[in-house]
Amino acid sequence: MIDNLKSKKLIIVISSPSGAGKSSICKQLLKDDPQLSISISDTTRPPRDNETNGKDYNFIGKDEFESKIKNNDYIEYANVFGNYYGSLHKNVQNALDNGFDVLFDIDWQGSLQLKASNQPNLLTIFITPPSKEVIYERLKLRAEKSGDIEQAIKYRMEMYETEMSHQSEYEHIVENDDFEECIFKIKKIILDARTKLYS
Repeated sequence: MIDNLKSKKLIIVISSPSGAGKSSICKQLLKDDPQLSISISDTTRPPRDNETNGKDYNFIGKDEFESKIKNNDYIEYANVFGNYYGSLHKNVQNALDNGFDVLFDIDWQGSLQLKASNQPNLLTIFITPPSKEVIYERLKLRAEKSGDIEQAIKYRMEMYETEMSHQSEYEHIVENDDFEECIFKIKKIILDARTKLYS
């Protein structure tokens, strides 16, 4: 478990259904806020064309991932669409020790694990799309770029209802209809949380 640091730093979770834009949102927040550090997850899925190993994810084999699970190396991990994703204790601790708030781009399973481990100063935000149809169009567009097959889109659409059903477990729900407006609202949530911590 992460040490309860005396320094007041946030652990910020951003979750959403697949295709609702959480990765784009996290990238924008990191670009705009020098106090944030992303928790780069290990994953067993292959990289997409626009992804860089060590920057977007640490791409590793299934055997290595399962070995790290046995060693309790992960603060949270989940199996999503048949692939493992996990955040390493040491990376999160290192970011906190260096004075950053840590941003997690993870799903509801990972968020529940962080809650269960009683992390101090945990802030959870769930991103919703304007509609299910928008998700389908976004996934189709992404598939054209990354080579995802129709079956993968179909599976993600089937998981949509499950993912949406967990939104009530989050402190804040923000709709990603207008990207700029969505970013503005999330920044305000983070600012309010920081203000509360230091008041």
